[in-house]
Order: sequence, then structure tokens, then C-alpha cells
Amino acid sequence: MTFNMKEHAENLGVKAVLSYLEGDPEKNIPKVVKWVKMFDRKGIYSAAYPVLEKIASEPQNIWFQFLKNLYSDIDPEVRKKIFTNFLLHSAIQGFNKRAKNEEKYNCNVPWAILMDPTSACNLHCKGCWAADYGSSMNLKKDILDKIVHEGKELGTYTYLFSGGEPLMRKDDLLDICKEHDDCLFMAFTNATLIDHSFADQMLKVKNFVPALSIEGFKEETDFRRGEGTYIAVENAMRILKEKKLPFGISCCYTSKNYKSIGSEQFFDHMIDMGAKFIWLFTYIPIGENAVIDLMSNAEQREFMYRQVRNFRKTKPIFTIDFWNDGEYVNGCIAGGRRYLHINANGDIEPCAFIHYSDSNIRNKTLLETYTSPLFMQYRQNQPFNENHLRPCPLLDNPERLGIMVELSGAESTYPDKPEDVRSLTSKCMDRSKLWAPIADKLWDENMRNKK
Repeated sequence: MTFNMKEHAENLGVKAVLSYLEGDPEKNIPKVVKWVKMFDRKGIYSAAYPVLEKIASEPQNIWFQFLKNLYSDIDPEVRKKIFTNFLLHSAIQGFNKRAKNEEKYNCNVPWAILMDPTSACNLHCKGCWAADYGSSMNLKKDILDKIVHEGKELGTYTYLFSGGEPLMRKDDLLDICKEHDDCLFMAFTNATLIDHSFADQMLKVKNFVPALSIEGFKEETDFRRGEGTYIAVENAMRILKEKKLPFGISCCYTSKNYKSIGSEQFFDHMIDMGAKFIWLFTYIPIGENAVIDLMSNAEQREFMYRQVRNFRKTKPIFTIDFWNDGEYVNGCIAGGRRYLHINANGDIEPCAFIHYSDSNIRNKTLLETYTSPLFMQYRQNQPFNENHLRPCPLLDNPERLGIMVELSGAESTYPDKPEDVRSLTSKCMDRSKLWAPIADKLWDENMRNKK
């Protein structure tokens, strides 16, 4: 009863704060840090306070302007729902649940779960990481519901959809959003199925945010995703912006498009189109049809590292680079440490790019999976490198992945053409060796700057 009373008080408090912000965000944004500290009694986010205080005290700061834009550009009811679910359920109550369960069961409990409603897709992109799953697998709605129910019990309130193309199951996804209106849902989508009707349904559920896949400008996007895809993505952006719905973009930088994605012109154009965040990935050579030539080399990865950090000082858009931002999260976040992946066959994988598993959601609970041999290997071995600019057990430390998969007895999740883990890691060995000295140089720069 005491715990429920505490949650009730937090619920009322967060809603009161958000309502207060709605009245005059520019005036009240500087008070945000004070409110965060009030809810964060244990100092969970204390390391971020100096940065937050700097942002909140400088109205000309690019991030102060970013926060203001969230109030002018996004539907008020959608904004309140997303802020409530993110701040209250995921960041405050969810964090406390996850921490208690991690201690109780001695395992990782993720902040977010990525899952594939279907392996089917209406595009055929070059080098797709999910291509070898085929197109016939699906997670039924009751399985999606089971995942969210079990996840919330352990403290996970953020869910991401990928595929295949997740919006081929758009009706089921919207039903899940309605059923779990205390959660935040996001989808990595090729955007071709977003129209006015779907946008109107997003306005009703309020807790669904799309990340539109784009490879740079028209030439780069259509090269990898097919003719006409770039125009379709921009059309979806216009619809979402018109409806005042939040959205971001998902970019996979490769040897062919890194200059486009990492250009000032591209960032400025995406901001003008209404994007509020960018998820950045680099190409991983997964499966039989992997295109090795698309892998970024060390100099190209360093280019993206420096460009993103420069743009964070000048561009009002939130960016996450999953390989180059390891320093902010102490290395690899996979294996349930911050997230995991469930494919459309129900196989529970440590990461969307690590297609090996020893558990399936159809015959195991999430908690049983978190304590399985493969996920415990991740927990016991993270971080995989003291240099957090070399976080990945595949791309940066390929020998580590091979050992973990073999010790755990995990198997390839490809139904028809299973990939031996040593075959996969061999594709990344040369890139790993060439990235290591550059990453060490950048890490030394970071240490000097912090001192």
C-alpha cells in the first residue's frame, strides 16, 4: 500500500509540473531542474544536473530553444501524454522497479524492448539486417501484449517496433498503444505507409512516435531503398508536421552515404521538415546477403563522430549515435543492460544486430530470459572494452561475441540459412583493428578535455 501511495503522489506531482509548464514554458523551463531534483530523491540523474542547469539558465542556448520548440510544434495533448509516460513511468517509477528487480534477480532489466511484429516488408533494401528472416514470420497481438505486460511488471515502459516493416501491422500496434497507455511506443518505419488517416489515429492514441528511415538525400535513399522512397519519406514528414505529431529519423551511415548524412545541409533540412531526433547506426554485415563494401571505415566513422558532436552545439535536434556514443552509457547497452530485441519468430536476441538466441518468448518469460546463459554472459562481460568508443562485442571486439555465443550454447535465429558466429565476426575483424587506434586517440582527447 505504501508503494502505491508513493506512485500516486509521484503521478500527481509530475502532472502538476507538466500543467505548470504548459502555461508559460519559456518562463518555467528554468525551474525544470529543481523539479527533477525533487522527484530524484536518490540522485539517480545527478550527473546530468550541471548540464541541465546550464541549458535552463540560458534562453539563447540551442537546447533551451529545442525545448521551446516542443511546445510550439507538437499537439498539446500528445506532448503531455509522451512527457508523462517518459518522465513518470519510464524515468522515475520504471527506473526504481528495474533497479529493485536487477538486485533481486541478479540480472539485467532493460529500459526498452525492441520487437518485430512482422518480418514482412514492402521494400527490398540493399543489405537489410532483417532480410534473412524471410517474410512469413509474425508475432500475434496476444504475444505483443504479453511482452508489454511482463515488461511493465519488471519496470520497462518503453517499447520500439522494427521488422520487416512494422506498420504492415499498424492496426494491431495501435491497439497495443491503447491497451498500454502508460507506455511510450516508437516504430522504426520506412514511412511509405504513413498517410493522413494513420496520422489521425496517432493523434488519438498519443503515445506512438515514428522514426522514419532515410539514407541521406534522394540519391542515397533511393540507391539503397528503391526509386521513389525518398519522396514517400518526405511526404510522411509533411503529414506528421501538419498534424503536429512528434517524429524523428533513423539513419544508417555507410561507406556510400556518410558524407550526406553527416552534412550540415542534411541536418538543417531534417530540422526544417520537423524531425525532433535522429537515431544513427552504422552498417553491420549480417547474413548471407551482407554487402561488405557498405561498411564504414575508421576515417568515415571518425568523421561522423566529430560531425555529430559539433552539431549538438549548434543544431536543435536530439541525436544518438549507437556506436560512437558509448562513452555516455558506459559501453554496450545490449543484452538487456538497456535494451534487447525480439524478432518476429519470438526469438529473444541481445541486440537487433546479434542474431543468436537461447530463448523464445513463446515458451519463456522475460525474466527467465534475463537469467538465461546468453544474457548472463552479456551481464558478466559488459563493458566489453575500457574504451567506451569501442563498445560493441561484434564491430569493435568481435572475439568477445564469438566466445559468449559458444559458451552460452546460443544458436543462430535464421530459420533457413543459419550464420556461424565465427563467420559473422570474421567480417568485422579488419574494421575492428583499424578503428582501435583512432578510438584510443579520441578517448585520450575526451579524458584530457574532461580534466
